[in-house]
Amino acid sequence: MTEPREVVIVRRPGHALSAPDGLAELLAAYHLRTQEEKGEAVAGVDGLPDRYRAEITDPQVAFARDEVLLASIGGTAVGCLVVAAPVDGRSEVKRLWTAPEFRGLGIARRLVGAALAHAEESGLRAVRLSVWQWRAGAIALYERLGFTVTGSWDERDRLVCMERSV
Repeated sequence: MTEPREVVIVRRPGHALSAPDGLAELLAAYHLRTQEEKGEAVAGVDGLPDRYRAEITDPQVAFARDEVLLASIGGTAVGCLVVAAPVDGRSEVKRLWTAPEFRGLGIARRLVGAALAHAEESGLRAVRLSVWQWRAGAIALYERLGFTVTGSWDERDRLVCMERSV
């Protein structure tokens, strides 16, 4: 049996996702918070842009080619991270989220560590990510884990692009 504070990371390829695992709720919280931080708050999931709503309503289709990492404590999903299918020897980390009531337990660090291990096992040369510049805590975490700021591959304003070799 899992101890109450033991964090378990489970890798799930997109085609192996199932609705009751808590991923949809984590993704909804991530996207709603991001919209709020961008100054574009919406009342609920129905107000999100179509592409984000599609991730929440059908993650199996949205992440069919990707690896989804879920962190759980005592069987409750408390964090997630998506490792996008590799392109040009690199994978991309997306949708890193830890439920607010479980922050400070090293969950995000463990999720990113699992993503890096997956990239290494897959023979990739690098992992990249983008993060909103106002998420200073996330940027500091990525820097502690060896990511450095790199040229942008994304046109959106206020986005910091980072990369790390594996």
